[in-house]
This record gives sequence, structure tokens and C-alpha cells, in this order.
Amino acid sequence: MAGVAPTFLNHFFYEFVTLFVILDPVATIPIYLSVTAGLDRRTALRVAFYALGVSFLILLFFIVVGQSLLSALHIPMSSFQMAGSLVLLLFGLKMVLGKVTEEAMSLPHDATPLQRAIFPLAVPGIAGAGAILTVVLLTDNKVRTLAEQAATTAILVVCLAIFFVIYAAAGAVFRLLGKPGVEIVSRVFGLILSSIAVTGLIVAIKLSFGLT
Repeated sequence: MAGVAPTFLNHFFYEFVTLFVILDPVATIPIYLSVTAGLDRRTALRVAFYALGVSFLILLFFIVVGQSLLSALHIPMSSFQMAGSLVLLLFGLKMVLGKVTEEAMSLPHDATPLQRAIFPLAVPGIAGAGAILTVVLLTDNKVRTLAEQAATTAILVVCLAIFFVIYAAAGAVFRLLGKPGVEIVSRVFGLILSSIAVTGLIVAIKLSFGLT
């Protein structure tokens, strides 16, 4: 019994850090600031809440049926990782070129908070390919019990709750940086996302061809 608590804490810490890094709230702040530009604070927070709620439902879907769905379709995990990395690379390149900010800024003035939340903030910003792949791997049915999968889901909720706090403070960032600053930050993080995607592609190719 003495070793149970440290083991649980180690697993919690590992999965929390893994999910938080992959979800990467800092990289999505520029997107959030773009889709909520011109909104009052209350409405902007509703956008954040809806985006995080939609992201949770998407990731929960893959936690519950993701692995079974891939198995039923005979899709190897390496192929899924490769496809996800390609999508992430395209998204990162769009951020580098300023296209994501342009799309966010071009939302209709009368767009509802839910419409602003779904694209590109929830998908592929928060619940992107990397996040989906990560939750599928962390809740592997072959090696993880139902209780462990439930614990991973709870950790995901904690991460998303922290996201909400970060987004709530993002208004001050926008006032500090202004629109040009937000665009610069968005392009820098687009380059980082592109680099992560390329790394994922290399790993997926090695796995597909049995390379070391």
C-alpha cells in the first residue's frame, strides 16, 4: 500500500504534463484573441467555455471509441499519427502565413459564441491531431484498465479547466500586444507547431517502415 500513492502521483504527473504540453494552451492564445476580438469580456469567456466543451467532447469520443474505431477500419496507429501530423503541419503553416488569424478575423460580426468557438479554436486548435493521438495512446484498451482510463479523462478535465483560466487572462495580453503583436506571436507558434508536426511525421515514417 505504501507504494500505491507515489505510483499514482507519478502517473498523474506524467499524464498531466503530457496532455498539457500536447494541448499547448500558449499556442492557441493568439487564435482565441483573434476570434474574440471586439467582444465584451463575458461573451469572450463564453467562447472559451464553448471551445473547451467542444474539445472535451471530441477528445472523450476518441478516449471511448478511438482505438476500436481505428481497429475496425484497420488503420495502424502509425498511419493515424502520420495523417494527424500532416494536418498539424498544414495548420502550423497556415499560422506562419497568417491565414489562421485572417480566418478568425473574417468571422461575421454577428457570429454566435459557439460559431466562433468551433473553428479554428476548438478544432484543430485545442482538439487537434496531436491531442487526439495522445488520448488514444494514454487510454490504450490493451494495457489500461477502465479506472485508469477514467483517471486520464479526469486529468484532461483539469487541463482544460486551466486553459479556461489562461484564456480569461488573455484579454490583458491582447491589450499589451495589440493586433500586430498577436499576429507575430501567432506566426512564431505556427513555426513551433510545424516543427512538432515534422517530428511526428518522422516518427510515424520510422514506425511504418520499421526503421530505428
